Amino acid sequence: MVLLWSGLFFLVLGVACVAIDRRAVHVFYDRVPLGLHKFLNATTHLAKAAHWLALAVVAYLVSWGLLATGSTGPMVKLIFQCALAFILALGAGSAVIHTIKLLLSRRRPRDELEMNLYGFIPFGFDLKRNSFPSGHSLTIFCVAVIAACVWPLGAPVWFAIALWLSLTRALLTAHFLSDVFVGAGIGLIASREVLVNWFPSLARGWF
Repeated sequence: MVLLWSGLFFLVLGVACVAIDRRAVHVFYDRVPLGLHKFLNATTHLAKAAHWLALAVVAYLVSWGLLATGSTGPMVKLIFQCALAFILALGAGSAVIHTIKLLLSRRRPRDELEMNLYGFIPFGFDLKRNSFPSGHSLTIFCVAVIAACVWPLGAPVWFAIALWLSLTRALLTAHFLSDVFVGAGIGLIASREVLVNWFPSLARGWF
């Protein structure tokens, strides 16, 4: 139940951060030094969904092809299951966050910084107002959960990396803090539910 409770914690934390989002984005914009900004910008897209989804699809197709031709080694099966689990988790989580994005239509931090425009526009259905929640956070936490299935002893490292890469979105003022934490929470819960219900052989006891 660790992943479920952690996901719920991030959701609550994200909602709480709405109260400080405007102040935080100005602090990050004014105080993140240029050198750190360059490093953040160079690493933040390691959490981009397109990269991981492409890798997962290739891994799935290759492993499926090997299984279809009679290769039944444990590594091939593991790659097949992990790739499919990630694709399903990312798909489920993405369905949730994109529904929220459309329904709540939150402005990006750049609107606050450049035009002093902030907030949600409920039922705005505006694809340009898509700040909340963060897709990068969702993606990289899905990756961390799958990595924890394969290398459980490294779980603290995978989740620490996921949290850092998620926070780069806020430090770069591409997202608000609440966007990041809610995206992380959805990623954890979506991944856990997919694994526990559809891939129990992969799920760890503490999930």
